[in-house]
Amino acid sequence: MKISLLAAGLLLSLAGSALAQENTDKSKFRQLAQELPTPNVYRSASGAPGHEYWQQRADYNIKVELNDDNQSVTGSETITYTNLSPDVLTYLWVQLDQNIFEKNSMTSLTQTSRILAKPTFEAAEALAEQTFDGGYKIKAVKDANGRALPYVINFTMMRIDLPTPLKPKQSVKFSIDWFNNINDQKKQGGRGGYEYFPKDGNYEYQMAQWFPRMAVYDDVNGWQHKQFLGTGEFALPFGDYRVSITVPADHVVASTGELQNPDQVMTSTQRSRMAQAQKANKPVLIVTQAEAEQAEKNKAKGKKTWVYSAKNVRDFAWASSRKFIWDAMNVNVAGKNTLAMSYYPKEGNPLWGQYSTEVVAHTLKVYSRFTIDYPYPVAISVHGAVGGMEYPMISFNGGRPEADGSYTERTKYGMISVIIHEVGHNFFPMIINSDERQWTWMDEGLNTFVQYLAEQEWQRDYPSRRGEPRNIVEYMKMDKSLQQPIMTNSESITQLGNNAYGKPATALNILRETVMGRKLFDYAFKEYARRWAFKHPMPADFFRTMEDASGTDLDWFWRGWFYTTDHVDQELTGVRWFSVDSRNPEVENARRRSEINAAPQSLSQQRNLQDIPKTLVDVKPELKDFYNTYDPLAVTEESKAQYQKYLQSLTPEERAFLEKGFNFYEVGVRNNGGLVMPLVVQMNFTDGTNQVVRIPAEIWRYNEQEITKVFVTEKPVASFVLDPFQETADINLDNNAYPQRAQPSRFELFKQQPQGNTPNPLQQQMQRQQGNGR
Repeated sequence: MKISLLAAGLLLSLAGSALAQENTDKSKFRQLAQELPTPNVYRSASGAPGHEYWQQRADYNIKVELNDDNQSVTGSETITYTNLSPDVLTYLWVQLDQNIFEKNSMTSLTQTSRILAKPTFEAAEALAEQTFDGGYKIKAVKDANGRALPYVINFTMMRIDLPTPLKPKQSVKFSIDWFNNINDQKKQGGRGGYEYFPKDGNYEYQMAQWFPRMAVYDDVNGWQHKQFLGTGEFALPFGDYRVSITVPADHVVASTGELQNPDQVMTSTQRSRMAQAQKANKPVLIVTQAEAEQAEKNKAKGKKTWVYSAKNVRDFAWASSRKFIWDAMNVNVAGKNTLAMSYYPKEGNPLWGQYSTEVVAHTLKVYSRFTIDYPYPVAISVHGAVGGMEYPMISFNGGRPEADGSYTERTKYGMISVIIHEVGHNFFPMIINSDERQWTWMDEGLNTFVQYLAEQEWQRDYPSRRGEPRNIVEYMKMDKSLQQPIMTNSESITQLGNNAYGKPATALNILRETVMGRKLFDYAFKEYARRWAFKHPMPADFFRTMEDASGTDLDWFWRGWFYTTDHVDQELTGVRWFSVDSRNPEVENARRRSEINAAPQSLSQQRNLQDIPKTLVDVKPELKDFYNTYDPLAVTEESKAQYQKYLQSLTPEERAFLEKGFNFYEVGVRNNGGLVMPLVVQMNFTDGTNQVVRIPAEIWRYNEQEITKVFVTEKPVASFVLDPFQETADINLDNNAYPQRAQPSRFELFKQQPQGNTPNPLQQQMQRQQGNGR
């Protein structure tokens, strides 16, 4: 029986696997033992915080004044640092991130450059002159009694030496006074800075990394004092903030935290509108465009101080301008009310007034469902020159329409996406507080993944840039010398967008859809967020939690996607078709006759029909005998009797199996890319229907290069296709089908167009409406 043949084939497969297991230290299915740190009392083997987990705390009281005349800030802060570690600390490390703007910063010194064949004057002048006087000017570092503390500045890090060692469970209070010039974002770049609007002579300030901040001291690295070179972002402890921000009297200030003195800085009209917004389910204008435009013209004298307080945050940012339009609405997350707000100059309309705050609200709802309920009282989107940057409760986002108010689809969806992304950063890493200086992907990759989920809930078939497996293929198929593993330090990554955003987000989407399934994945991902909210997770904590909460061994997945530059290229090498011989002469003889008739004539046979009109036997019939007329496929009474005798020898079960007429297909698959992945096989039947079979990646555990799999069907199969929905990021679809089929492609002929700007589709519609008198 065929069943016994299948069993024999399985035994042969298992016997052959012994050879593949001889070198298990190189197996793609070996456990992540050497790569992951040993569990301990601080971080458990399950991926949860250990029973003696600890983290430091830093509380801030800051006073800062913005100078709108020369674009600078002067600040004074008092930091209360609490040592909750088991270690005695003799010094503290403080981050001075603004020092990347110093003329001889490590960033500028280590930046590679070259001279072009025909450099422009602007480029040459930029290299020859660096006129911006950036970086912190530290005026004083003192203890709680006003005595000077010794300190040493090492580029973007400052060590403060303590006169008395800081023991466990003790706190130390010290102050820092400083001054720094604010960078012009369009000239010097940076995550914060100012934008100048020449038409009305006003500025918008987005203040990020604007104050000296405590570095992280943890159980994994000790002090995280790796230099800030511009790419690796920030590792920061949690604490409470009280910040007094003095600005021109007509400025509106957006900030991390809750406003403590609205009666002193907001008009009664604005306060009334805010009360309305706190109950509204759509944006309410707190400052209208007309009011903002009036402020642009008047430029009032005097100053105001806005006081904000924030609890249990890892950072603090703010924005200030007299140009701000301000709107707000209520968002209810699990019974808790949060204010979603947007601040934007008139240059952001109509896009910002229509979309920004609605996008903020949508983001909070989706992210809360997949992680933890949003815990803070406000969430803010500020529009400016920065493409996108995030801080607790506040984010700075780009996406500006044309001067006439029109915009392209790319601008619209780019703006929506960047707001989702930056507001989403409230969860990763502002709450689930990973070490961005070391691991960009734990911040950007996880956030980009949930961004993709939120985008798809915003609009059906939303044009997401990242998340869909097909979108990462071009990167994955690049030469490996141009790639690095995801597990690469932030400052050493050459293709940051693909490596730290796109690839990990795609990996998680594949993990959710193809490897684990949504139910297991969503539970484990939410458990990771719950475990590490307001704590400092490391990669091992994420990997272990996802396995622990889902009951799924994923070491092979982390190894392939995160530790290597392997890619997915599964090739369908061939298909062998077997069917059970029913031994029914009426069926089998007819099938064989059909096969013979369908077989094509050889070239010689075709030509012989023309060149040999008659054979010798045709000329001399006497040379014919029995075999010239014998039909070996004729059904005889004898063959029918033999068939009936055969049927009587079968059990009822064997007879039923035989009558179903099963088809057996031996399918060969080769792993050309090195990255082991599940097999997704679609069988297209001759009757036009199809069936998809999903096989776990463990099918490769005995042989990582090539496997065969037998599929049994009742209906004949016309073709087989691997990865029919393009869900595994397979880089070569040409070898995914049997019979093989080429992927369709097209080329387009272009005619040279005259130079000039082509109106975007919205502008064209506006022009048509104007032409129709509308």
